[in-house]
Amino acid sequence: MAEIEYFYASYSGYAYLGSARFYEIANAANRKIVHRPVDLREVVSVMAPSAFNKRSKAHIDYYFGREISRWSEFRNAPKMKGIPTHHNNSITLSNCTLIAGVEQGHNIDRLAHAMLKAHWLDDADLDDQDTLIEICNSVELDAKSLLDHARSPEILAIYKANTKEAIERSVFGSPTYFVDGDMFYGQDRLELVERALQKPFTGQWPPA
Repeated sequence: MAEIEYFYASYSGYAYLGSARFYEIANAANRKIVHRPVDLREVVSVMAPSAFNKRSKAHIDYYFGREISRWSEFRNAPKMKGIPTHHNNSITLSNCTLIAGVEQGHNIDRLAHAMLKAHWLDDADLDDQDTLIEICNSVELDAKSLLDHARSPEILAIYKANTKEAIERSVFGSPTYFVDGDMFYGQDRLELVERALQKPFTGQWPPA
């Protein structure tokens, strides 16, 4: 089955907003989603114009306020008011739990969506083990097995490799989708992703 590569982080607001629509598009095109959770903070610090903690209040108020609220309404993806309380906590365990699911051969579409939704709708702390257990159980996956594996050197190495690859491939943030090598950054590009799955755009990425 042909694939779509999906670079994102477990706590990404815009990945959450596009999640359901992305799965709908991928399923309609009979494409397998290849999940590539990354350390988004490292990616942004290297690739973006400014790291999250160096952005102005006005930028944060717009990007994580007005803009995210509009897309929430447009995508019919309800969210809590404001930024989740635990948004600045570590994202390593949750991202590595997703990777552990991939390595164990699970389809983690539902798990990834459940994490994103729990964080942005229910104010869940994705760095809390009990919370992750509850989320894993909600999608009928073995939480203990996933969390034990998530902490292994093998999974941490994959996480670092995903992050390194994202930077090398010019990923600017989350979510980023690759359709047959062509990069689409942001859930607001999902309609372009849908078109590319039906008819590839002219040109290429990266440019020759």
